[in-house]
Amino acid sequence: MSYIDTHSHLYPEYYPLNFDEAVIRAINADVTKIILPCVSSETVSDLFLASEKYPNHLFPLIGLHPTDVKENYLSELALLEKYISNPTVVGIGEIGIDLYHDKTFVDLQIKAFETQIQWALDLQLPMSIHVRDGFSEAFQVIKQFNHQPLSGVFHCFSGGIQEAKWLIERGFYLGITGVVTFKKSKLQELVKEVGLDHLVLETDAPFLAPDPYRGKQNESSYIPLIAKKLAEIFEISTDEVMKITTQNAEKVFPKIV
Repeated sequence: MSYIDTHSHLYPEYYPLNFDEAVIRAINADVTKIILPCVSSETVSDLFLASEKYPNHLFPLIGLHPTDVKENYLSELALLEKYISNPTVVGIGEIGIDLYHDKTFVDLQIKAFETQIQWALDLQLPMSIHVRDGFSEAFQVIKQFNHQPLSGVFHCFSGGIQEAKWLIERGFYLGITGVVTFKKSKLQELVKEVGLDHLVLETDAPFLAPDPYRGKQNESSYIPLIAKKLAEIFEISTDEVMKITTQNAEKVFPKIV
């Protein structure tokens, strides 16, 4: 068994100079499956280029990132929808609500989120969901799909325990990044209360590098550092963390198995 990075922008757009090296380092670190989120239609060519080069290791998602939702969101969604039935696509993402920097397009973000959730339902695909300062809005959207078989990961989870419990009750998993390794991170207390059975590992590379690489370019090969921290929190071995989180990831993203 090996690790799965459930959210990494490990494709040439973000690694123009060291893409192949970063992939090889990840594989050598026992991170043998890496899920690649889509940001916009401009990301698609790089996504497929990466996954075609490493078909046993890199797996693409298709989706419109909430911060890329602008006035032209309908044309963007139309472009992306052409790819969602591609057999190599393992989910819809990253999609969601982000009101951290700008609330200008909140209504359009909500509409785009609704549309892409429907894609996931129509194709029976899991989602990689991005929420930052928008849990209330995101939950209102999700409630519209009550009693429907939604599945996926709230990637780079940044909410509190109440938000975590609400999501877990609905079958979602929480994506845990290198933030959990930061000395004053509140995420350490949250994951202990939530339990490992509801967590998956992710880097969100090239962002959010774990200690001791905080502030530097992140990459999927750092997943074992996140696992090591979780092993300390739960007082178990890193092998056990690998086993449980990999099984969780395979439940969420069955097409990668």
